Amino acid sequence: MSDRGPMRGHPAVRDRRDMTDDLPSRAAAPVTGRAAERASGHTGEPASEPSGRPADDPVGHPADHRTGHPVTGPAVEPVAGRAHRTEPFWFPGPWVGGIAMILGPLLMSAGVLLRVRYHYFFPQQLAAYDAEPGLMVAAYSLFVAGNVLMWPAVLTLARLIGVTRPGWAVWGGTLVMFGLFTRTFHGGIDHLAFQLVDLHGLEPATRAVAGSYAAWHVFRFPAVTIVTGWVVLAVGAYRSGVLGPVRSVALGAMWILALGTLKGTEPQSLAALACLCVAFLPLGVRVLREGPRPTGRILAWTALAVALTLVLVFFGPEG
Repeated sequence: MSDRGPMRGHPAVRDRRDMTDDLPSRAAAPVTGRAAERASGHTGEPASEPSGRPADDPVGHPADHRTGHPVTGPAVEPVAGRAHRTEPFWFPGPWVGGIAMILGPLLMSAGVLLRVRYHYFFPQQLAAYDAEPGLMVAAYSLFVAGNVLMWPAVLTLARLIGVTRPGWAVWGGTLVMFGLFTRTFHGGIDHLAFQLVDLHGLEPATRAVAGSYAAWHVFRFPAVTIVTGWVVLAVGAYRSGVLGPVRSVALGAMWILALGTLKGTEPQSLAALACLCVAFLPLGVRVLREGPRPTGRILAWTALAVALTLVLVFFGPEG
């Protein structure tokens, strides 16, 4: 006999096989205690509701298919007939924010370049408008349009910073946003000053602006916030890793951009906006590349909104 045990056909092997065949038909031994509770599904814990909702989920969040526990994060929101969201919603979104990061600095730079050959102080700016109204309207319009586009750009940057440095994101974004409102307010004053040239002539318009140049208005308070805000935002961008050291310094250099009524182009204006392009343009491209592609439905609604806006601009009532 081999040392490996009984050979095939040995009586011991046949007896063991017969015992195995009888196992399924044998009655199972009674199960008591915790094992019986687990087998019957009665464990002393609240049972699941008939809808399949876990008992510890009273609000009806969807359950994770691996663990059975409810998922309460913003990344999963069930909508009947639609696919689940794959990432949390944020405002203004990657496409609005990324495009604003690209167009905002470019429009502001184009504006300051168009008026670069004229002295920056308001008497010379008004004289330039009197001589070349089309050029100056284009210059100031491009600048203020780029400034308006900076709000979604700044919000997008603050959102990226806030992932790891929320304090820097909140303070930097808030301070810069207040300053952007101030620049927009100054854009309205600039527009009114140019209309005075058309209505009353250059000399009366210049006297009117000079007499009211230091008049108090509520936007004097947030004017200083844009100086400190860009620096705070730049520090947050560096500490969070959103921007490297060079581009963070470039972003902080925006504090030198002149602020006020009828401020023309100065050397530091060109430097500040060049630094803004260095900081924002590559980041805007990255945000667009990493964001989800817009659906055809979103593009269709966007085209309709743009078309309606153009109709209202060109054919709507003025005033």
